[in-house]
Amino acid sequence: MSERKAEIIRNTRETQISLGLNLDGKGESKINCPIKFMSHMLELFARHGHFDLVCDIHGDVEVDYHHTMEDLGLVLGEAIAKAAGDKKGIRRYGNMMLPMDEALVLIALDLSGRPYLVYDVQPPAAQVKDIDAQLFHEFFQALCVKAGLNMHIKMLAGKEIHHVFEAMFKGFAKALDTAVSIDPRIDGVLSTKGCL
Repeated sequence: MSERKAEIIRNTRETQISLGLNLDGKGESKINCPIKFMSHMLELFARHGHFDLVCDIHGDVEVDYHHTMEDLGLVLGEAIAKAAGDKKGIRRYGNMMLPMDEALVLIALDLSGRPYLVYDVQPPAAQVKDIDAQLFHEFFQALCVKAGLNMHIKMLAGKEIHHVFEAMFKGFAKALDTAVSIDPRIDGVLSTKGCL
């Protein structure tokens, strides 16, 4: 099997992001991000998905976090799509219901090539540290578009906002790990169309 890795660089007047992703990694990460909570979330994503992830992220955070969060979603989504390649042999679907203390989040996803996000989350606070909680919707929306990913994110319980988003990123990692894992029973791609 060929290496399932991707390196993506995005440079705009608002952000400069370079990202390396290995779907068959060991859960190691090296993250440089001006939004420290997102550094933590990306480290969790790498560790719990067994992905290797290297990010160097710069953005106009003195203006707002919006550009950096959205562009990070675009770049990570593009890396997932590129690393997954032709998707031959992958399970395609993944899901996880993940608890984090009082929080419970459901993630279900399909690497179908058809981007669609259903985001049923009512954050228990307007901000996590200094990040507008709504920006996580923007991050996942951008990621789904570039990854060609259909994903449902549903918050089932949660009173502490840090726990909610930690459960979300861990659950996303576990569900994606399942979806990109190889099933030797699958000949080609898991679709009656013959392509994804």
